[in-house]
Amino acid sequence: MRTFEYVRATATQEAVRMLADDPQASCLAGGTTQLDLMKDGVLEPPRLIDITRLPLHGIERRGETLHVGALATMEELAADATVAERLPVVREALLLGASVQLRNMATIGGNLLQRTRCRYFRDPGVVECNKRAPGSGCAAVLGAARMHAVLGVSERCVALHASDLAVALVALDAVVHIQGPSGRRSVPLTEFYFTADESPERENVLEHAELITEIEIPLPPPAALSGYLKVRDRMSYEFALTSAAVLLVLDGGTIRQARVGLGGVGSKPWRAYEAEHVLTGAPATTAAFMDAAQATMGDAWTLPGTAFKVPLARRTLVRELQTVSGVAA
Repeated sequence: MRTFEYVRATATQEAVRMLADDPQASCLAGGTTQLDLMKDGVLEPPRLIDITRLPLHGIERRGETLHVGALATMEELAADATVAERLPVVREALLLGASVQLRNMATIGGNLLQRTRCRYFRDPGVVECNKRAPGSGCAAVLGAARMHAVLGVSERCVALHASDLAVALVALDAVVHIQGPSGRRSVPLTEFYFTADESPERENVLEHAELITEIEIPLPPPAALSGYLKVRDRMSYEFALTSAAVLLVLDGGTIRQARVGLGGVGSKPWRAYEAEHVLTGAPATTAAFMDAAQATMGDAWTLPGTAFKVPLARRTLVRELQTVSGVAA
């Protein structure tokens, strides 16, 4: 690891000013992604600004909205009473997303900003990576690709967004609050990310010197049913091959509201609007669930190593719809 300057910010505006004054500076919170990338040589910021002392740690319910400070940890959010009562899909995504040790370090803001796990991106010895070096190519397209995306990708980049939590939050219409040199702004999480086929080198709308300060999660109706299913190669400390975040509001045997997020398949956390359209107003049956799953993945762009994800993602969605609704297979 190369040497770098370490400084602490104690106020949000101070951190913003420090970042604005140094175009090469980077933030440090939990460090569970940042330090890995620095050790790998992918990131080499000459200056790290520690933001862990900023007043962005709280979790507070205000009416029918949960406000989560960007520096709250994954473990703190998973343990929150409102999350346990009203947001099982969020709690399950958090618990399945990392080990206990990581959940106690990793922040919610950092989780949403985590970088791809693409092996080619994380190996500076690989020259062809449009995410690190725009215009250089994509080594995964010609090399081994299994833990890669099939939605929002092209021959330019097939890097996968790895966050489990973000999949649940896009399904819940969460909103990200941002503070920067030009003031404050709010962005729906569904509009926060870019896809890899749009802009491999730029993953989200954050400008340099902007910080996520809070995540706002609208609470679903009390009668809503939700859950998160993660399919992976092993039961612990592994990223998703496919995943599904599902929220349903049932009226008798009819689906009145449906929200669906897909993980393990997109270059960003994927909102499955096509599935929601099929489900809304449909009977809660396995046949309807299969129709919804069939409506997804239509724009998939696959490689020989990733083609299996299309049928697997559909089966994952059907399984979680069955589990959440209580409909037998």
